[in-house]
Amino acid sequence: MLFFKVINKFAPDLSEHHQRLFRRKSSIMRIKVCGIKRVEDAVMAAYCGADAIGLVVGRKHNSDDFIDKHLAQKIVRECPPYISPVLVTELDDAEEISGLVHETGVTSVQLHSDCTVDSIISLRKTFPNIKIIKNFHVIGPGVIHAMKPFESVVDAFILDTLDLANDKVGSTGLVHDWSISRKIVKEVSRPVILAGGLTPENVGEAIRVVNPYGVDASSGLKDSNGFKDEMKVINFVHRAKNDFFKVRNLSLEN
Repeated sequence: MLFFKVINKFAPDLSEHHQRLFRRKSSIMRIKVCGIKRVEDAVMAAYCGADAIGLVVGRKHNSDDFIDKHLAQKIVRECPPYISPVLVTELDDAEEISGLVHETGVTSVQLHSDCTVDSIISLRKTFPNIKIIKNFHVIGPGVIHAMKPFESVVDAFILDTLDLANDKVGSTGLVHDWSISRKIVKEVSRPVILAGGLTPENVGEAIRVVNPYGVDASSGLKDSNGFKDEMKVINFVHRAKNDFFKVRNLSLEN
């Protein structure tokens, strides 16, 4: 309450509408561009308005986006201010993951593995300030029950699509059942990030249906060479933020 008293004292001319923005649980759409493989793509994503970039290190399945830890470290060093580099890994051993976090210098880690609650607790003890995001594949309503034990040990969940036919656990280019994702958003206590086949063309609808905390895209933002396409990133960020404001009725216009 002190925060809002300070706001009212020092900014009495704020409209009632704008004061409500301060009280919203989340009034900003978080956007991550995943599968970054070049320094210039990281910089471009930041200046296009992304909040985070994903660096895929630690491979167990098929993907075109894997990079080694040395390149990841270089990209992290070159990131502009106010953008979060996220280690995206399929490793499940807490010691191995800790090594990558230490060497790359990331501020968040996204786990795409069958790691246990105990492994995450161990990782948290080593890096108490790092943000931990746990991936779950939306293969049916039962995924909610699988997520529950992790609510107390992670900072957020990310929902993705599984592609067993091509041995891919992420960056599949495939969407899943958003009605299940919407139910998950309502039932879990942690922020939920939506991924899985998102593009500039469908991200608005995805946000309207699911109402997530954030969105994450990779394959839908690539050019013909497999790197990030600047116009696709710009359009993705613009449409995601625009439709988020529409869903939350947060327009700043009079």
